[in-house]
Amino acid sequence: MIDIQTILAFDRDLLLAMNGSESLFIDNWMMMLTCGFTWIPLYIALLYIVIKNNETMTQILLIVGCSLLCVVLADGVADFIVKPLVGRWRPSNDPIIKYAVQVVDGMRGSDYCFFSAHAANTFSIALFFCLLVRSKLLSVSLVIWSLVNCYTRIYLGLHYPLDIMCGLLWGAVVGVLAYYVYCKVYYRISPVNNYVSTQYTSTGYSLDDVDIVQLVLVATFIVTVIAAVVVSF
Repeated sequence: MIDIQTILAFDRDLLLAMNGSESLFIDNWMMMLTCGFTWIPLYIALLYIVIKNNETMTQILLIVGCSLLCVVLADGVADFIVKPLVGRWRPSNDPIIKYAVQVVDGMRGSDYCFFSAHAANTFSIALFFCLLVRSKLLSVSLVIWSLVNCYTRIYLGLHYPLDIMCGLLWGAVVGVLAYYVYCKVYYRISPVNNYVSTQYTSTGYSLDDVDIVQLVLVATFIVTVIAAVVVSF
């Protein structure tokens, strides 16, 4: 039977295999991708399709409220409850391996790491909008966006893979819960509409507007690549 120490040892080995590189470009790129400010255009684009594709302010505020619920539950439980209770040191601060971890630009983060609030936050938002919009292409894109954010945390030595996995699991729970709350309230304040059209998703979101979100997401990735190249020289 595998004990907890064996799992933690494997977790450390996996982190060291995935952490850092000899590339200044990748270091800078990961720093940009992990920064919350980088994704402000994406959040604005998501807000845009919510405003554009909902008829009343009540509907819009409901979605915004459920999105905030994702952040509050995902981040709040991780940072204010689980991390202090578990007390697992970040790899970059862990006395056992901190000298083996490649730290980028002195970024070591706060004391504790289990579980990852980045993983929980991004995946809860991604899953909530997957369920809300019901676009396969957007769903795949948002999941990839979340996973990329997760990888940056391992690359930068701020989280173990197990932190990320548990963060994703909690993010999934929060995303589904937020969508459940949305549905319970929405069907009380709005009529049920079933959209059958090549121009809209099954929940009534314009595919052209969904394409705008896709464009913003791709453009943001491209800009971070260009910026990382420029900074590296």
